[in-house]
Amino acid sequence: MTEAVAPSRRTPSRTVRVGFAGVLALALVASVFASLAVGSNPLPLSEVWAALTGQGTAEGHYVIWEQRIPRTLAGLLAGVALGVAGALVQAFTRNPLADPGILGVNAGAALFVTLGIAFWGATTASTYGWLACVGALVVTAAVYLIGSSRTGPASPVQLTVVGVAVGAVLSGITTAIVLTHPETFDKTRGWNAGSLLERGLDVSLPLLPLLAIGLVCAACAVPGLNSTVLGSDVARSQGVNVARLQILVLLAVTFLAGAATALAGPITFVGLMIPHLVRWSLGTDQRVIFLGSVLAAPVLMLAADVLGRVIIMPSEMPVGIVTAFVGAPVLIALVRRSQASAL
Repeated sequence: MTEAVAPSRRTPSRTVRVGFAGVLALALVASVFASLAVGSNPLPLSEVWAALTGQGTAEGHYVIWEQRIPRTLAGLLAGVALGVAGALVQAFTRNPLADPGILGVNAGAALFVTLGIAFWGATTASTYGWLACVGALVVTAAVYLIGSSRTGPASPVQLTVVGVAVGAVLSGITTAIVLTHPETFDKTRGWNAGSLLERGLDVSLPLLPLLAIGLVCAACAVPGLNSTVLGSDVARSQGVNVARLQILVLLAVTFLAGAATALAGPITFVGLMIPHLVRWSLGTDQRVIFLGSVLAAPVLMLAADVLGRVIIMPSEMPVGIVTAFVGAPVLIALVRRSQASAL
């Protein structure tokens, strides 16, 4: 991996940026409405509105308030977390094809959830959430310590190599545990596919503080990332504390990706594709990419979840499978454009 060069593409005008942000906001509102109105248990729009306003039948109230609203909230939170984490990792590692899994975060979260189910008696989704976050934090700290040298903090290249290696080892351990514990395999099968099914408020609400910490760390790190894209030496010459920036990014990715994995399982392509789309549409300013990812990623999550509810009715397809089917061709189309890969 080589040091990036400042992109030469023209930055979109303020009018274009505001217009695109408006489109994303409208798409987000539409995706939230679709998530509330569409499902494998069909409800007329009048019944949906009646339930939202405190009227309607008991069945409509249960479907909307007990199932679809918590599920929509989980999709929003997981989408924001994955989109921002992906944007941070791509800018930090200077690799446009990176995602949170490249630092071993997803592998650490999955391993701790699997250990909890197999050996520690974990049975509830909320317990899975905390185990996933602890696993993400432990693995991220280990990757940073292993990648660091005596002369200073780890470089993005070192972190990437160590993260891939650690992630591969942990994935192997997780697979071995699952294969030798049939009950664990049964319990983790749906979670490993990536799903928003049965993600109630008891799962989402306890994770809000972790997501908030991750977003705050991300917001503090974003301004410095515009300099690190040009290389660590350039960033230092511009007054950026690279070591502090690394810690902020690692903490942000840990909390965001860990909480997202806890909420919905190891979902791919969201953190990889969304930053590409935002960067191509709004330019390479990391602050703009951060805000664009906050809007765009939950749109993809909710749209994929809605599609998964109806594509094989009356059954449902996990959102992780849908994002893979939708994300792969879109990502291929994006990276084939020379401008889309510029950091």
